[in-house]
Amino acid sequence: MTTPSLTPGTANLWLGYGIAGESNVAGRQSLIPEQELSAYRLMLLIRRFEEKAGQLYGMGYIGGFCHLYIGQEAVVAGMQMTIAEGDQVITAYRDHGHMLAAGMEPKRVMAELTGRHHGYAKGKGGSMHMFSVDRNFYGGHGIVGAPAPLGTGLAFANKYRGNDRVCLTFFGEGAANQGQVYESFNMASLWKLPVIYVIENNHYAMGTAVERGSARAEELYHRGSVFGIPGEQVDGMDVAAVKAAGERAVAASRREEGPRILEMLTYRYRGHSMSDPAKYRTREEVQEIREHRDPIELLRSRILAQGGAGEADLKEIDREVRARVNEAAEFAQSDPEPDPSELYTDVTAN
Repeated sequence: MTTPSLTPGTANLWLGYGIAGESNVAGRQSLIPEQELSAYRLMLLIRRFEEKAGQLYGMGYIGGFCHLYIGQEAVVAGMQMTIAEGDQVITAYRDHGHMLAAGMEPKRVMAELTGRHHGYAKGKGGSMHMFSVDRNFYGGHGIVGAPAPLGTGLAFANKYRGNDRVCLTFFGEGAANQGQVYESFNMASLWKLPVIYVIENNHYAMGTAVERGSARAEELYHRGSVFGIPGEQVDGMDVAAVKAAGERAVAASRREEGPRILEMLTYRYRGHSMSDPAKYRTREEVQEIREHRDPIELLRSRILAQGGAGEADLKEIDREVRARVNEAAEFAQSDPEPDPSELYTDVTAN
């Protein structure tokens, strides 16, 4: 597939990363038709959920910060397909997609976004701070770079307990410049911990393009090389390529070969948060990615071309997903707010 030339700026740097070619072809072959449809359904669920969350934010139902995952769906969908029951996931504040991929119930995720009683954190965590121990999802963290040491700690616990669990630790390209990330790299390599660091490089740390804030921005996957951590750069808009790279990294960690770094080249369509007008990039840049590199449309075209499903089948999936998201939104709006006594619960541990 030929990638079109984009408008000047970060998008051109994205094209120059050298990810197109044989690795993508090999990645596509890693998905059978059933897996493609499953990934399509999940990615569409994340997209529709985030669109609805944006609407509810605009209507005043969601307060505080709200960071949407629209455009990055292939990263979490592909990586989720590589792990097994009991493996952990931890991420930063652009986290709704990770929650849904982990199997958390859309109704309760939306209820948490709106600060309601049946939310995953009883309405007290909001968009950035919810978790589910049952689903092995450990947050949602608002501190930039925090998932790295926390995910490293989860991996240490796995190693200490002698199980074969792996921790997927997601953070953005801006967080890749944080000092705590490199302390984590050092410890993870030193103790050969089973952790996969997934850098979701969507090219803009808040409003700063990656090449303006990161030295050698074209190869963040080498950031662990001084610690002996192998890295790989992946087309994060191609769910099959993500899955293929993720499987290699997870398998190595299960063999006790230590941590791995995966730099996922992806793109967010919306601003950093709902309050960000994103004036630091052109409409043409975003539109070019939407038209030619959208992860859902790329997968949809592949499914149709290979005969995995027909147009009517995919429209039915979209209808079902929309109905599920609408149901979640209605539940969240009608769910009661937490009782004031909840201010004093879950504050300290016995």
